[in-house]
Parts: sequence; C-alpha cells; structure tokens
Amino acid sequence: MPMLEELRKIVQDVDSAPNFTAALDIMVASVRKTMGTEVCSVYLLDDKTNRYVLMATEGLNPESIGVVSLAWNEGLVGLCGAREEPINLDNASAHPKYHYLPETGEEKYNSFLGAPIMHRRKVLGVLVVQQRDQRKFDESEEAFLVTLSAQLSGVVAHAKAVGAFETTRTAPRANVTRMFSGIAGATGIVIGRAVVMYPPADIDSVPDRIAEDTDEEIALLQQALEAVRHDVAELNEKMANTLMPEERALFDVYLRMLDDNALGGEIVERIVAGNWAQGALREVIEEHMQAFAAMDDPYLRERMADVRDLGLRILAHLQKQDGSSLRDFPEKSILIGEEITTAMLVETPLDKIAGIVTVTGAANSHMAIVARALGLPTVVGVSDLPVTQLDDTELIVDAYQGRVYVQPSRQLRTRYKDIIKEEQQLVAGLEAYKDLPAETPDGHRVALYVNTGLMADVARGKERGAEGVGLYRTEIPFMLRERFPGEEEQRGIYRQQLEAFSPRPVTMRTLDIGGDKDLPYFPIKEDNPALGWRGIRITLDHPEIFMVQIRAMLKAAIGFDNLQVMLPMISSVFEIEEALHLIHRAVMEVQEEEGVPIAMPRVGVMVEVPATVLQIADMAQLVDFVSVGSNDLTQYMLAVDRNNTRVADIYTPYHPSVLRALQIVVDEAHRVGRPVGICGEMAGDPATAILLVAMGFDSLSMSASNLLRVRKAIRTIPFIQARSLLEQVMQVDNAAVIKSLVEFELEDLGLMDLIRPKNKG
Repeated sequence: MPMLEELRKIVQDVDSAPNFTAALDIMVASVRKTMGTEVCSVYLLDDKTNRYVLMATEGLNPESIGVVSLAWNEGLVGLCGAREEPINLDNASAHPKYHYLPETGEEKYNSFLGAPIMHRRKVLGVLVVQQRDQRKFDESEEAFLVTLSAQLSGVVAHAKAVGAFETTRTAPRANVTRMFSGIAGATGIVIGRAVVMYPPADIDSVPDRIAEDTDEEIALLQQALEAVRHDVAELNEKMANTLMPEERALFDVYLRMLDDNALGGEIVERIVAGNWAQGALREVIEEHMQAFAAMDDPYLRERMADVRDLGLRILAHLQKQDGSSLRDFPEKSILIGEEITTAMLVETPLDKIAGIVTVTGAANSHMAIVARALGLPTVVGVSDLPVTQLDDTELIVDAYQGRVYVQPSRQLRTRYKDIIKEEQQLVAGLEAYKDLPAETPDGHRVALYVNTGLMADVARGKERGAEGVGLYRTEIPFMLRERFPGEEEQRGIYRQQLEAFSPRPVTMRTLDIGGDKDLPYFPIKEDNPALGWRGIRITLDHPEIFMVQIRAMLKAAIGFDNLQVMLPMISSVFEIEEALHLIHRAVMEVQEEEGVPIAMPRVGVMVEVPATVLQIADMAQLVDFVSVGSNDLTQYMLAVDRNNTRVADIYTPYHPSVLRALQIVVDEAHRVGRPVGICGEMAGDPATAILLVAMGFDSLSMSASNLLRVRKAIRTIPFIQARSLLEQVMQVDNAAVIKSLVEFELEDLGLMDLIRPKNKG
C-alpha cells in the first residue's frame, strides 16, 4: 500500500479509537508495521514533573509503559523536544546525548528517528522509531513520521484538556478542576452553569444530559423511530416507479437498522444507562460510524453515510418532540457550543445569560462584539473544550485571561468570588462619571457614543451617559427574522433608535452582511468571505434592498433631525457616488410620498480597508463625516482573518502599521474639514482610547459596558501627556513593546483596574 494511503489509514484508525490509550497503541503498532522497524514509541511530556514519560510502545518492554521517563533535556528524546525538529541517527549509541534505559531493553537498538509532537508552538511529546541494525531513515520516512506526529498532536492536546492524559495510564479522576484556554472575546468574570447550545439536526453537537425520566425518554425515542419508519416507507413507495427493486433494497436495510434489535435497542440501552434520548442516539451513531470507518472494504466504509442519515432523521423527530425552544435556562447560564451565532445568542432569554464560551470563533467575531455590547464575559476559540460532556456543569469564565475552569474547586471559587466583588465595586465607583463630559484635565473634549443593535443597548447607553449612537448595526434586526424585514417594519425599528436619543445623533450603518455575518435566508458561500461579497458591495448589487432601507430610515427620521447614514466596506470613490445617487433618489421619493420636506441626511464613509486610508481625502470631500471601523481595518492591514484562531495572536490594534494608518486618516480628514470618529473595539478599550484621543479623533463609539471606563480614563490623563505617550509609541516598531508602554502609563495613573482586576495582576 502506498505510504500516503497508509498515512490516511493510520490517522483514520487513531481518530476512531474508543479512548486515548487505544489511540496511542494503534499509532505505535501501525507505524512500526508501515515503516518496517522493530520499535515505535510515544513519549509524552508531563507538565507536573517536566519529564517525558513512555506512554505507548511496540517493541520495547511493555512493563516500562508509564514507568520509564526522561528529564525534559535528557537523552535523544529530550534533544528532539528541545530542538523542536526531527533527529535521525544511524548510530544512536555513539551520540553524546544517548541515554541508556535498561528497563526498556533498548540497548539492542542503534538506529533512531524521533519527531516532536507539537501543538500551538508547545512540545507535547516525541514520536520515536528504532531499529537494531544501523539504518539511516530516508527523507520520505522522516517526512512520514513528522506528518504523523503533527496529526497526533491534536489528539494529545485534546486528551490533556479533557483529563484523559494520565501518565499512569489510569482512568482520569472525576470532579477534578480542569482548565481550558481560549481567547478573550468580551472581558469580565462569571461563575455559572453551562447550557450547551447546538444547531438543530447536528448530531455531533448533541450534549450528554442526565435522563430525568427514563421511561419518558424511551417513549420519545419510540415515537421518533416510528416516525422515521413511516418516512422511509413513504420514500420507498414514492420511488416505486423510479428505482429498480434492487436499488430500493436500501429502504429495507434502513427499516432493519431501525429495529429494536438493532439501532433502536442500542439507543434504549444507553437511555437505561442514564443518558437522555438525544445523547444516547449520538453515542450509538458515533460508535457505528467509528466501526465503519475502521473497515478496509470501501463499500462498507460507504455505509457510514447511511448510518449518519438515519441518525439525523431520528434526531430531527426527537427535537420536534422535546420542546428545545422552551428549554430551561437557569439563572447565570453560561452558553457553550462549537459555535454560537449572533442569532442563537439574541434568541435566548438574555436576562438569564451570564457568559459565553465557544470552541470556534475569534475575539472580534460579530457574536463576540454583540456579547461585549451586552456585557457578557466571553471566551472563544477554546479548541479542546469537550462540549458534549459539560451540560449543567459549573464553570468559571475568566474572560480577562481567556480561561474556562470546569468543576472549580472550593478555593478557586472563593478566589474568583472575591475578584467579582472587586469588579462590582469598581463599576459602582464608575457611576459617578456617567453625567460628566469626556474631557481631559487640561480641557480637550471628545464625544463618547454608544454602539447599538438591540434596544437593550439603547437603555444601557443612555444610563451611562452616551452622547448619541456612533454605530447602529442595522443587520441585527435582519438576523432575527426569517425573511428581509419590510419597509414599514424597518421604519418602526429605526424610529425607536432615533426617538430614544433625539436630538443627539444616531448613525445608522447600512446593511453590513457577508464575512462572518450571514442571514439564514440569504446565505453567502465563498472561499474567502473576508475578501468577498459584503457590506456596500451587496447592497449596491441589490439596490432594491438598499432603497427600502434608506426609505425606512428617512421616514423614521420625520420630525427628528438626528439621522446619520454610514456606508460600510467602501473601497472606491465610485461606490460612494453610486450610494449617494440612490440616497438622493430615496429623499425625493419619500418627500413626494409623505408630502413633507425631507432633508438629506448626513452621510459618512467607513474606513475599513487600506485603499480607503490612502484615498481618504478624496472620499471625505464627498461626504459629511468619516468613521473608522478599527476591527476590519486591523484585519485588512495585517492580512489576518479575525475569526481564525490560528492567527488570532497576530491580530493586534497596537501594531505600528495600524496606529500609523489611523493617524493618516485623522490628519487627512481634518485637512479637508471633516470630523472623524472611530467605532471599532479600540474605542472601547481605555488603553487604546487614550492613543485615539491623542491622535485627534473627534468621537469614540463603543459598547455601553465600556463607556464609563473610557470616560474615567479620558478625564484622568491630561491631553498633553497623552500626546507625549503617542509620540513615544509612534517611534516604536514592535506591537508588544507599544502595548507595554501604554500599560505602564495606565499603571502610573492608577488606571490598570479599568482593563483588568487588581487581583489578576
């Protein structure tokens, strides 16, 4: 069998293993056989002892597993880990780092090839093959082992995360605190209970949940099985005149699989063992899928699709019966899931939601931005989170450090309760700033606006002294519907926003979908959505959508004089001209229709792409104001997908290129007499807000939860001191150093508690 086929087979077998120990055993046996060597072993680094422990072997003394270990810098295994690269020797015993381990019987082996097992730049272990005769493994064999170790890294990282990695190869202890790391999406700390969120008919995401009434769960299952049998029988009848009898035999196979002696019986067994019907179904389908995946026969492997199809059909009927939409959310619910979309979040009872944790996503995903607006501590990109095991489990979400603690100990819970209390005292102290202007001690004034999308943002923003709305995300009402909202529906929604803040300005961004903001009824599938059809590009291609929205805004603004319209994802002068033409047309239409004078609203351009930065003076002369969207601008300046956890650490607003681009925008907009604001996440961070004020931004717009923190920071630092800090950081070429300089300044001013609790250090 070609080596590539062997590689696929080994990876498939490892992924299908019932547990971590079995996965390692399969790995070493398969590699030894494929490479024609006498020994294959896996050494894993134990974080507690900082030693490489022999965890699996084929060829060495099996009694040495879990017993033999090497210091992190000891032997050829330690050398391989320290160098973070393969070690290939045909006479290992002659190497100065060779370390003899009599317990393994390895003195007989001369040839050595080791590859580090790495995950996110961290060495987790070493995969080793050895042979008695002197043999220099060739380049293809070395590449094969490196590829396998890379595949194994995810399995090892996941096992460590879920507590399945034990150097003694015993079962992991129950009720032990486990810590998972991700990326802070919305800062804060919360203690609560997990509520697993999963999309309908997604069998992989169904959580385990204790069956409160076994008989009821079995009854629900039987109803679902009967419904699927009925569906299959109907399909069979429908295809009677279309398919040959032998082709229709698959329907008979389906019916036999649904029998009480087949899938049905196995699912009942899992329910009796304590899992609810949907979790029991997932367990059984997963087991069958793994069994089929391990088969060599291509025809039998194809039967995986049939098993999965049946599982999805049963699940769909179970979900119809269980009233998922009416599920119970306890006080202080922490939503967890593979992915939680903005639509999923806003459909929950928000008064009971205390935090969010997701496996995928990034700090500046749309959901994370909305979570910040709602003041919900959020950690995203927790790639090793065992979601299906966590329903109704107690969690601590530390969204300052991007950590999630599962089943926290009493000491940990006490410590975090103290931090939460300290945070509450800080917020209470900030209330004194809500009615004060955002003005530096030496008299430099800045307008502070709020970002809105839900009416909850409006109330919170007004309570905390917002001077208007710098960004109203009009896409959120679109996300909450099953179709495009009509003109009258939109008019009512927009009027609420305009009325709430009148006479203060309300800046409405035209429909900004695409990228990470899909509408369920208008899906956009692209290979590279960040660089695709989004924002103004969509609405100019669909003027019927754009015109309805602008007309609704204009009608909503009748009697008020505070509407501002903002155009997103602008990259050319032509787009502005085309949008302005449509807005002028809408003004005339509404004026004729309503019979009252309609003023042309103030129109602004969003700066989100580098092309706009370099042409901002030309563009600014066509509009009334300029507003920077720092999240997307940072993404495009650094060529970093802000939803990709692999490159999330590269995304930073402190990058010198980002700061210099922002200064160019301010200087050029002011040169042609246009005010310039910023409505990205930089505006809501007290640390970066100080730099923005120093640059000369006229307004900052942010989540309501950040208004008081930013106002306090502005009222504490003199403008002349902020300018001096900016001049200093503009000379620095390293983002990490810039961040440190800004934080040192905050420390001197006694403001560090605005960006992290004192207790966290």
